[in-house]
Amino acid sequence: MRLILLGPPGAGKGTQAKMLKEKFNIPQISTGDILRQSVKDNNDLGIKASSFMNLGQLVPDDVVIGLIKKRIKQVDCKTGFILDGFPRTIVQAEKLSETMTEMGLKIDKVLDLEVNAKEVISRLAGRSTCSDCGGMYHEVTCPPKVSGFCDSCGGVLAQRQDDNVETILKRLEVYQESTAPLKQFYEKQGNLKAVTARGSVEEIFSRVLEMVK
Repeated sequence: MRLILLGPPGAGKGTQAKMLKEKFNIPQISTGDILRQSVKDNNDLGIKASSFMNLGQLVPDDVVIGLIKKRIKQVDCKTGFILDGFPRTIVQAEKLSETMTEMGLKIDKVLDLEVNAKEVISRLAGRSTCSDCGGMYHEVTCPPKVSGFCDSCGGVLAQRQDDNVETILKRLEVYQESTAPLKQFYEKQGNLKAVTARGSVEEIFSRVLEMVK
């Protein structure tokens, strides 16, 4: 089972990908994680990627696709994988399709997690993350037992710099311009499935499971 998760910031892609990973025992592939690991490993693609990252520039699509191709070739991806946060543009989607065809593989389902702007702002603006263990909380849906501190390790909770209303609106604008057109791209390929991403995490996951059966 090879899946792509689409959706605006705050749609819950990472959460749903993690739950799919645990249920089906297939890896969750995040381009951010791959980039960081490759830079840490200091391999050829990692060195190339870091030369752009160090200058604060976006890593070129060819380098990112190269990293994904290398990751997909690993043993744990033989039974499938979940692409979380990639592709983000039509160009990336086209390059990914070419790469998959070269490898004799195909994407089975593309799940589009649909959520409106008001819900996204509510989710992200109230979110905080533990500075030590990375645990996530929300002031309404998942508050910590002690305000400002992580339940698990006692670390200090902080809001991400880009989780303020002004920045969230900008991120949504960028998403509509660059990433939303991917829906039409995958709709033409016949593998796009829309999932209503409102309600509890478990309710959303139930809908996701219906789509991947």
